Amino acid sequence: MIRKATLLAVLSAALLVPSTVAAAPGAAAASAAARQGIDLTLTSVTPDYATERATEIKITGTVRNSGSVATPGLRVRVRYSSQRFADRAAMAAYADDTTTATQPPNVSTQSSMVISELAASASQDFELTMTPAQFGLTSFGAYPLAVEVVQWDAVQLASQRTFLTYAPATGQQQPVRNRLALVLPVIDQPRRSDDGTFVDDELGAELTGKGRLADLARIAEIAPSSVTWVVDPALFDDVQAMTKPFRVKTGDGKPEERPADAAASQWLVGMRAALADNPVIATPYADPDVTALAHRGLDRQPGRALELAAKKASLIKSDVSTSTYWPVGGMLDADALDLLAVGAPGATRVGKVLLDPASLPTQQAASAATVLPAVTPDAATTLDTVMGPVTALVADAELSHVLEPTPGTRGAILLSRQRFIAETAMISVEPGQTRARSLVMAPSRRWNPSPTLVSTLLKTAGKLPWLSLTPLDSIKVPRDRVPRAGLTYSDRDRKQELSGKYLEPVREVAAQAQLAAEVTGQQQSSFDAAVLRLASSAWRGDTKAGRAVTEQVSEAVKDRIGKVSITGAGPDQPRTLAGSDGEVPISVKNELTTPVSLYVDVKSDDPGLLETHLPQLEPLQIDGEQSGTVQIPMTVTSSGGGDASVTVQLRTADGRAYGEPVKLIVRTTGYTGIALVIVGGALTVMLAAVVTRILRRRSQRRVARAARTRESEAI
Repeated sequence: MIRKATLLAVLSAALLVPSTVAAAPGAAAASAAARQGIDLTLTSVTPDYATERATEIKITGTVRNSGSVATPGLRVRVRYSSQRFADRAAMAAYADDTTTATQPPNVSTQSSMVISELAASASQDFELTMTPAQFGLTSFGAYPLAVEVVQWDAVQLASQRTFLTYAPATGQQQPVRNRLALVLPVIDQPRRSDDGTFVDDELGAELTGKGRLADLARIAEIAPSSVTWVVDPALFDDVQAMTKPFRVKTGDGKPEERPADAAASQWLVGMRAALADNPVIATPYADPDVTALAHRGLDRQPGRALELAAKKASLIKSDVSTSTYWPVGGMLDADALDLLAVGAPGATRVGKVLLDPASLPTQQAASAATVLPAVTPDAATTLDTVMGPVTALVADAELSHVLEPTPGTRGAILLSRQRFIAETAMISVEPGQTRARSLVMAPSRRWNPSPTLVSTLLKTAGKLPWLSLTPLDSIKVPRDRVPRAGLTYSDRDRKQELSGKYLEPVREVAAQAQLAAEVTGQQQSSFDAAVLRLASSAWRGDTKAGRAVTEQVSEAVKDRIGKVSITGAGPDQPRTLAGSDGEVPISVKNELTTPVSLYVDVKSDDPGLLETHLPQLEPLQIDGEQSGTVQIPMTVTSSGGGDASVTVQLRTADGRAYGEPVKLIVRTTGYTGIALVIVGGALTVMLAAVVTRILRRRSQRRVARAARTRESEAI
């Protein structure tokens, strides 16, 4: 019932308005409306739903004149229909259409309020009351309701559509109490390049004040234990890194040292406490673009992301699940699903996926080219993979959109609440439904939440008799599930993936990082987390920033590889090979703190002058911060001698190149041939001297004998 004061105001205004003005033509009023700028905001509708025909329904709101001139002859009134919506598709059409042709047909003569004149920039609150009996509501369901501002009862200056739910306690059709799983994501974008360097300082702002992550922490504090949270362990890893001194890349490209951030510690502590009693699901580490990785041949990365997620999830709490996957946009194809179902050897594999209804439509919806079937299906079904069936949980599109109203919508929180009540009420009385169904409600994964809206919806859901909040993992596949059309993944979905052009440098960085790990005897690279951050789905909308981070990680990997290197390179540091063959030492320096094991491959660049022979059967083992030397057999193939170059390449056990090849100069002297000539000449001289000496001795002996003979004759 409208209050007496309101009725008096209506009568007074009607008496004061001259008949000539009251009959003002619509065209003139419409022209004035362009300068008047009337804004209408609904602030409350109570109660949440009516249960009796005599239940008083109260609507409050505000009318504001945002124009530059005063606006006379205004009336705020209610439009309604006595016919409930036939189905949810009709509700969606009503909400999306803003033309006057589809507004509720009936105007309430009892629920209105006159504003004789509204000055420029002035506002006027209003309150309207009504009952289901006045509107002719007779059965359980959702009904269209609109509040409008008209001038002279002729021109509509503003209108706001909403929903009214009537839920009588008795009647032919009573609601079924459905289960609703609310899934809220805590997913950000990668903030670091390598583990020790942040790409910017924006994360700190997100954690405090009105930051997005600060809002998520506020929601987590008030959410009941039935709410399921999906978190990216990489975000908690980034925040954890800020709790200690860290480096930030500045505008000039140089890292700047920062002290530990107290706000990061506070956010971590608060989130851990808030999520302690809630079910928590971890995305693969850094939320990689799994479909893009599957289509570009980077098959190892999804499994590694699952492994790393399981390891880093301890930053949140001890019992975090990694067996449920929520793809970007809720869209997935069979290739990506198979990769996730396989997982990693000895690690958790994905057994459930959370999908958008467009990814797994019902057969009826697929044939009708709409995601709203005549009857809302149960959220759970199964999909076949190479590892057997997995459970698919399909979010409800309309319910999920309620969590993210259009930015700038006046009275968005109230309108979202009314839509939520009406949608869930409609689902509970859909024809042919006798058992409870499971529903899933989930916003976009990188949503910008409103703590007030989420709090309002949670409180409302807890009071609705046709709803029961439940954790996501409690939803089971029903026996009589609605047939689905199978996974749908369009060309448009493929175009939204990270491209091959973007991922090719990521592939190269991953390969080089793996080399750096293998020479130290490790199967997992210390750069795995950095590589997964490069493959994050967050870069879909900003590949330029992703490429910049890729370059930073690439430089860090090159620097790591460069810590194991050939020493003595350069034209001013030649090696000398004396003779026609011999061994030339080549040294490898290990600046890492861990031992390395690798092979040294040497090839002559001048085979006409020099040949190399290295039957290296065992790898060169070098301790941390030490050097190792290998002797390389070489043979001079030319008698002239001179300088020859050789290319030295470090290699892994399976023959892959480690680092860049290095050229060394080998100086061949040819000393062995010259030495033979010298020795031969020396032997000849020595032999001649010996022969001369022998002949001289013989001559001296003959002279001595002749002298003795003459002497004896003389006697």
